[in-house]
Amino acid sequence: MDEIIYGKNSVMEALISGQREINKIIISKNLHSDTKLNKIKELAQQNGIVFQFVAKEKFIPYAEYNHQGIIAFVSPIKYTDLDEFLEQPHQNESIIILDGIEDAHNVGAIIRTAVCAGVSGIIIPSRRNAQINSIAEKTSAGAINHIPIIKVNSLTNAVEKLKKSDWWIIATDASAKDNYYDVNYNNMNFAVIMGAEHAGVSKSLLKASDFVVKIPMLKDFNSLNVSNALAVIIFEAVRQKLTRK
Repeated sequence: MDEIIYGKNSVMEALISGQREINKIIISKNLHSDTKLNKIKELAQQNGIVFQFVAKEKFIPYAEYNHQGIIAFVSPIKYTDLDEFLEQPHQNESIIILDGIEDAHNVGAIIRTAVCAGVSGIIIPSRRNAQINSIAEKTSAGAINHIPIIKVNSLTNAVEKLKKSDWWIIATDASAKDNYYDVNYNNMNFAVIMGAEHAGVSKSLLKASDFVVKIPMLKDFNSLNVSNALAVIIFEAVRQKLTRK
């Protein structure tokens, strides 16, 4: 179960202080509007935090808490700021950008793979992507504590910042002309964009990328799981780095 903050006062204070990363807020449909609830909705909107009105049945698992019809789900980690990350020196490093990954298990598996491959950071959007929760943390087998997780409001803006800081952008797409092993991953900082399980990388990010690559398949089958696909690509970069040495 996710870490939670519950009750109007607690949720409002968490929003005001900004000391906890809030993934989502659920509010009972039976809850009457008042000054505190309106303030919570206002603060959530200002900070790009999703809030949903749900049926009272959604609160059954939290019956032991005096939740007052409102619960905030908070991240177990502290996120890294992209600007602060880019201010640090980077040489021949890699980061992963997650574009709309829906399954927290996949997020956790990607983080685990990334740490094993020496990736320097993971970028996730604040919306339309599975967030860092207890499932992702467990699936990562603790790897989540060994890599910076960077949350941004706009992946498009994040990619532009990366490019201005001399990072090369590599997007994955099943219909790409180039194979992932045709890229020389040495002597550059690069970011690999992994798209949603079904929709893939968004068109705007494909357009902004320096390279678009695919993993060739011998069978006309669906595709690899996104975490497996990331492993294939990122360990090709590892192979090239080790071969060069």
